[in-house]
Amino acid sequence: MVATDLDRTVIYSRAAFGPAEPETVCVEHLDGREISYMTVAATKQLGALASAAALVPVTTRTIEQFQRVRLPGAPWPYAVTSNGGTILRNGLPDRRWRSALDARVRAECASLVEVRAELRARVDESFALKLREADDLFVYLVVDLERLPDGFLAEWDAWCRPRGWSASRQGRKIYTMPLPVCKSHAVHEVRRRMLDAGELHPDSRLLAAGDGALDAEMLRTADAAIRPRHGELEQSNWNHPGVVVTAASGIHASEEILDYFLGVRA
Repeated sequence: MVATDLDRTVIYSRAAFGPAEPETVCVEHLDGREISYMTVAATKQLGALASAAALVPVTTRTIEQFQRVRLPGAPWPYAVTSNGGTILRNGLPDRRWRSALDARVRAECASLVEVRAELRARVDESFALKLREADDLFVYLVVDLERLPDGFLAEWDAWCRPRGWSASRQGRKIYTMPLPVCKSHAVHEVRRRMLDAGELHPDSRLLAAGDGALDAEMLRTADAAIRPRHGELEQSNWNHPGVVVTAASGIHASEEILDYFLGVRA
């Protein structure tokens, strides 16, 4: 089973290409604009991987944002969106998973209303461009990185932690997330279901890829994993036994990641 993050791992905006102008395929449109791409080589690799393994896209995107993406190998029997808040089974949200998760968040964490109000009180228009709520689960802030005050993220995370939340930055977005809402939890639930249904061999390995802090637990708990040489984990020099780092950064890292999956699978 292969669990892979999407943005800046498999798919890339033009701003995230890095020092490259490769031949690409657009895989996402918004309001008629092309916004996400894969290299031509990566689309072929992803198609081959989808035929050879149980591939599970895993993303912090909301359901609506995920459904805009058109990837080779789709449709997916399972996908994970909203940072693990939603498990999609044949494109439909699993209500039992979400209900159980909501109950845990209510029991262990401050409310979304309280956290959003506190965050709103801490920001202003000099650096905060947008404040959004995602799937009634978490909030994210789009910021001007050049104007983001020093220490803002660390101070906000310090406020969040005792209340059962965390804060992390991915590009221009600062995510504020309840601790139980975790990609890793959802991925392991999907794996359990597939094993119980006989859709995976009992000895099959879990492989994973991702570039951000919200991917770290998923990488750490996989049997083998890979991360690109860019993103939040690279900036913090995050490493873990069994996690490979690509040689390339930018969009060409996706080809290395998919090659890695195909090689381990082989």
